[in-house]
Amino acid sequence: MTATAKPLVLVPSCNRMIGQHPYHIAGHKYVDAVRLAGCQPLVVPGADAQELEVLLAMADGVFLTGSPSNVHPSHFGEAVHDPALPLDPARDDWTLPLIRAALARGIPLFGICRGFQETNVALGGSLHQAVHEVEGQHDHRAPEGADAEVAYGPAHPVDVQPGGLLAGILDGPRIQVNSVHGQGIKRLAPGLRVEARAPDGLVEAFSVPEAPAFALCVQWHPEWQAAQNPVSMRLLRAFGAACAAYRDRPRAPQPSR
Repeated sequence: MTATAKPLVLVPSCNRMIGQHPYHIAGHKYVDAVRLAGCQPLVVPGADAQELEVLLAMADGVFLTGSPSNVHPSHFGEAVHDPALPLDPARDDWTLPLIRAALARGIPLFGICRGFQETNVALGGSLHQAVHEVEGQHDHRAPEGADAEVAYGPAHPVDVQPGGLLAGILDGPRIQVNSVHGQGIKRLAPGLRVEARAPDGLVEAFSVPEAPAFALCVQWHPEWQAAQNPVSMRLLRAFGAACAAYRDRPRAPQPSR
């Protein structure tokens, strides 16, 4: 398959100050994961309503990345719990409409960590802003000061719910995942299906059953060293196959002039 023939996948960037200058940033590992899925990544800095329509007309998939930043809690009716934690309202402003529009069009969507959380919020759900402060919940953050190999190493199992999208992709009812998130789902958005839970019951994956195409979001980071992780590769290949199917879908003939 040539590069130009690969499904085109939108990858939203984050916004960050480096020194005195603002930058658009997308993690290398997410771009690599889209390529491992057999797709062509297109990093997008943001889009207004008109630009979003143009981008979605081109896109065969949407890949929502993780980020150090959190979704602004005003989007689910709460005040900021910890002002020390980073936010990215510029990303919120366009990814929340992007999610709703992509799902409405039937464009395959895969969300990771922040992407998992912002999809839940975009569809009407809410988040725990500090999971470790919630009675009965575990601390899902990485060990403080740990290097990346430790932070993104296996942290806990998740139990895959039978009969769902995730169960159809994987070959077992339990997998080991990494865990580097401080926030998590508080109220699942209407219409979402729980696909996996952590041992403390926290939702670790969900799907959108009413979506016309693949729509799966996970709280962990399958993009981390994905090429060496069979579970990650199953997820990415399933997403890539859905993007290819969307690209190759039957289209109505264009009217003659």
